[in-house]
Amino acid sequence: MTLTVLIPIYNEENTIREIMKRVHATQLADEIILVDDGSVDGTRAILKELDGKDGVRVILHEHNQGKGAAVRTGIKAATGDILLIQDADLEYDPRDYPKLLQPIEEGLADVVYGSRFLGAPHRVAMFWHMLANKLLTLMTNILYDTILTDMETGYKVFKREVIADIPLHAKRFEFEPEFTAKILKRGVRIFEVPISFNPRDYDEGKKIGLSDAFEAVWALLKYRFID
Repeated sequence: MTLTVLIPIYNEENTIREIMKRVHATQLADEIILVDDGSVDGTRAILKELDGKDGVRVILHEHNQGKGAAVRTGIKAATGDILLIQDADLEYDPRDYPKLLQPIEEGLADVVYGSRFLGAPHRVAMFWHMLANKLLTLMTNILYDTILTDMETGYKVFKREVIADIPLHAKRFEFEPEFTAKILKRGVRIFEVPISFNPRDYDEGKKIGLSDAFEAVWALLKYRFID
């Protein structure tokens, strides 16, 4: 099976070269799709250098729409059998790819979530952000009768065929609950594996805020009763 790595990007001139170095180092990606969501720093100049080299394809949004919109653009453009979403901010480590892919390769799952709360090494930081993540995951488990530990994880890996007929509408960070809600309602097999995590602070450029938590709550409620 071939692997497409999808990387949504917004104003990541300080990290994009390093994340690309780490993804290439895995030697697992057959295709890397970089979707720039209207960056206004120096990101686009760097992407121009990367485009067309070593399996890299760059797609540009003319204006900022949100992470969800960038991911949806990448999904539509992907050709791999398996799709893996990789954030560009260095919070997630591509060295975890083998364990993320293993359940799918062994036929045990159609979707794999990399969980930040299953005991792997992680930076100690941001208690309230962690608490919000756990509360959103608890809400997911109650509404959809499941036992996830990290619904909001950025590491989601899935067979392309799984989402081929699932309509996705999220534009911002509500992508995570929408994707999760819709695959759970369809009874898709999900595995979780532990991943390392190095969260950056808001003064380092972290983009998720309180308003995104409210959007996630609304998405979980909405998609529980509406497809």
